Amino acid sequence: MNVDKRVCRKFEKKTWSEIKSKNSWQVFRIMAEFVEGFDALTEIGPSVTVFGSARTGEDDRYYRIAYELGGLLAREGLAVITGGGPGIMEAANKGAIEVGGASAGVGVELPFEASNNAYIDGDKNISFRYFFVRKLMFLKYAQAFVAFPGGLGTLDELFEALTLSQTGKTPKFPILLVGRDYWSGLLGWLEDTLLEKGSISQGDFELFRVVDSAEEVMGSINGFFAKYRKEMVPNF
Repeated sequence: MNVDKRVCRKFEKKTWSEIKSKNSWQVFRIMAEFVEGFDALTEIGPSVTVFGSARTGEDDRYYRIAYELGGLLAREGLAVITGGGPGIMEAANKGAIEVGGASAGVGVELPFEASNNAYIDGDKNISFRYFFVRKLMFLKYAQAFVAFPGGLGTLDELFEALTLSQTGKTPKFPILLVGRDYWSGLLGWLEDTLLEKGSISQGDFELFRVVDSAEEVMGSINGFFAKYRKEMVPNF
């Protein structure tokens, strides 16, 4: 089939012009999301981000641990930041808000999640279109990170935190993995494959700690800050 080259050039010029215009406006939308997040969380104070599966039911033991942790953090004067969804996120928010603690939800627009959970302070209840904006809010304002059992999103958030800590892009902070049984397979792969191949070093295993209870999480966080950090400030 013969195609008029003049038509192709005209089409390409129009198409790339539209893409350029769309990209330019997209920058403003991204900037607006950053501003919204900064405005909502700048004054939140010392905080802990809790990751975990949105699919975890109330009868699951990890839901109960997350709920207990939310309350313990709040009683220590620490705000709780989650992804705003159901499951583990809801449990941590609920535990915090029920004892009068600060509870933030940083959601993301998804076709299968209607809205953030009901246990978030109104002025700290935000949602974003872009995952990378959401992850920045997790990491910018929290001085400790707690990963409960979860799926791809939890792994994404966990490895982002580990990478930033490993590369010195943030101050050192506690990274806690809740559930030895759940995380044992991943840890075995890290040791048997990545460490064996030289892709990571033995020291990288010191970036995180595996625990089984809310009390162990609190003990690790309190011990870390008593030893290493006198003040809790934003990480970036």
